[in-house]
Amino acid sequence: MSLRYCPVCAQTLTERADAGEGGKIRLACPDGHWTHWDNPLPVLAALVEYEGQILLARNAAWPEKTFALITGFMERDETPEQGVARELKEETNLQADQISLIGVYEFMRKNELIIAYHVRASGEICLSEELIEYRLIAPEKLRPWRAGTGLAMADWMRKQGLEPVFTDF
Repeated sequence: MSLRYCPVCAQTLTERADAGEGGKIRLACPDGHWTHWDNPLPVLAALVEYEGQILLARNAAWPEKTFALITGFMERDETPEQGVARELKEETNLQADQISLIGVYEFMRKNELIIAYHVRASGEICLSEELIEYRLIAPEKLRPWRAGTGLAMADWMRKQGLEPVFTDF
């Protein structure tokens, strides 16, 4: 963890058991000025429907053949719907025409809470430098993974009357 000092008094944070929460260990200021709750970060995910197909993208840091939904962190002072539309525009240049909630999913491995949307989009695809390639896939050919945004994809497929066939990364 990169957080080491109390942002109020600059003392070194120490571990303490939170009596009110069954002894859960938290980093805290020894003088009680501040507690690091380590709450999950809200991440927005877009299952993008574009011209009847689903757009999956590959992040520049990922191995070849690894494609996923468009995702990004929610910003201060925006609704989740505004955030998913903003992320879509920033990463693909597409316009979010219709946005509907798929569901909310835990992603404990990265301490994130994923809020996933089905987004019907239009425009011309132009990837940001964060993404290096994309694929358009027929909904029935999607192969969700067994975590995070893959679970959102599987739920969306079921709502479309498609039975998901899972894959492993």
